[in-house]
Amino acid sequence: MNLLVVGFVIGTALLIEGGLIALPLFAALWYHEPVMPWLITMAVCLVPGFLLRRKKVETEGLLSKEGVVSTGLCWIVLSLTGMLPFLLCGAVASPIDAFFETVSGFTTTGSTILRSVEVLPRSLLLWRSFLHWIGGMGILVFMMALIPLSGGTQMNLMKAESPGPSISKLVPKAQDTARILYAIYGVMTIVTIVILFLLKMPLFDAVCIGFGAAGTGGFSVLDSGCASYTYAQQVVITIAMTVFGVNFNFYYLIYLKRIKDALRMEEVRAYLAILLGAILLVTVDIALVGKATNVLLTFHQAAFHCSSIMTTTGYATLDMNAWPSFSRTIIMLLMVVGACAGSTGGGLKVSRVILLFKSLARECTKILHPAAIKKVHMDGRTVDETVIRSTQTYFFIYVLGMVFSILLVSIDNRGWDTTISAVFATFNNIGPGFGAVGSINNFADFSPFAKVVLSMDMLIGRLEIFPIVLLFTKQTWRKF
Repeated sequence: MNLLVVGFVIGTALLIEGGLIALPLFAALWYHEPVMPWLITMAVCLVPGFLLRRKKVETEGLLSKEGVVSTGLCWIVLSLTGMLPFLLCGAVASPIDAFFETVSGFTTTGSTILRSVEVLPRSLLLWRSFLHWIGGMGILVFMMALIPLSGGTQMNLMKAESPGPSISKLVPKAQDTARILYAIYGVMTIVTIVILFLLKMPLFDAVCIGFGAAGTGGFSVLDSGCASYTYAQQVVITIAMTVFGVNFNFYYLIYLKRIKDALRMEEVRAYLAILLGAILLVTVDIALVGKATNVLLTFHQAAFHCSSIMTTTGYATLDMNAWPSFSRTIIMLLMVVGACAGSTGGGLKVSRVILLFKSLARECTKILHPAAIKKVHMDGRTVDETVIRSTQTYFFIYVLGMVFSILLVSIDNRGWDTTISAVFATFNNIGPGFGAVGSINNFADFSPFAKVVLSMDMLIGRLEIFPIVLLFTKQTWRKF
């Protein structure tokens, strides 16, 4: 384990976080709010960052192990420093609550322990939403877009931080891939904010909601969530959440005018089919069982919330606890499926679901025809057996992790709907759940122990389990 290289990466990430503090600092100056919380936080980031980078190290030899460790430690360290404004502004009294809120922001979960957000300073509200945008594409991917690292360092970091069963470069150089991803991400974010502003949403709200939709996070700036916005604004938010849940390779292929290749992506087609099917089923269920009279409004609400949950954004306009049981079950399933790999969304990922079903079909064929040789194909290409095996392993650990978390959180002795959905919501980076953690409630009443467990669930879910879990194994820290 090359700790000097790990420290160099963490130091670089801290310097970037310190620089990003300039945005809420500017907001504090603009709105005449206290600036000391931001200056102190900036100093806490910059000083250790400079110290960790003071010695020039060679990153040529950074291995996959160092990449995993660097990623896991970076996200924990950045969450610990990023929580300081919540404590220094007096918005949160408990460090555990501040850590929970910050992790929820960075991991684009959107679960909150705050009973009211409208009492917060504007600069802190902006920081909460900006955390979504930073964490959406990944802080280390952002770092790679700015600062060149030698050798396999960049690709090992990207693999450790990027969601999905496999990660590939859009272009030969990993740094160019990072820049392309952030260029697409930035342009789409700006377009979302501009459209919301043109629809007469206040500029501050448009920026914060745009950051949240882009990062598929769920922090709102109003206690009513998104319910107070106009139907036109909600439609734009629905579309924005949906498009940011798509694999960004799709947009890159569109940019290259390879339309046919983009439309051939099985994951994108399956993602849109699942989402549309869920919207129609929820609409019919609410119309028939819930006896809704306005079918168009019901479709609008179903589209907003199904998109919000499947993309793991977490915005809400109503209390889903009031929906019929069938609709709530669909929402729970969407929590697990999640968005596309290579998007800013969380969950298991549509690509993994496709591979698991194709693997199941292959095993059924082998049982019927033992001598048959059947390969798994996706997008017209044969899927490597290592990808299939890693997908199956990931799914096993994914289920095991959620079961273990449910067991730990159940110590709080809350209802099944609250306990299970709280773990589903945090592990899959959704935001709201059901019961006491529904879309009009929060996580404030959980015990400190449960909040720590749920905070770790958010980190584990965002980094796809291994970068956090491997930090606690002896083999990771061996010299060779």
